Amino acid sequence: MNFKSVLGVLRIVAILEGVSFLSFLITMPLKYLMKIEEPNKIVGMGHGILFIAYVFLVFWASTEAKWSVKTKIWAYVASLLPFGTFVADAKIFKPTQESQKSI
Repeated sequence: MNFKSVLGVLRIVAILEGVSFLSFLITMPLKYLMKIEEPNKIVGMGHGILFIAYVFLVFWASTEAKWSVKTKIWAYVASLLPFGTFVADAKIFKPTQESQKSI
């Protein structure tokens, strides 16, 4: 991964955003079943920041890479689905980054 490009940073943020989203599988039961709210607040704040960064970076990367409207929509929808950002990384971000290397 090239961390110096927008696409490289997007790939990292996508993975982190996906992990933070899945972290709710742990913190939600803690909050609602065991009445322990602090972990959910921490994960929620981190997830919110990563989500905003992801949306911003998708916009930036899609502008640079000149993605089609369909690809942009799928990249945005991926942020709303569990495991979606992992799939978007494998199907959209990584191939785009590899095609840019060959240029």
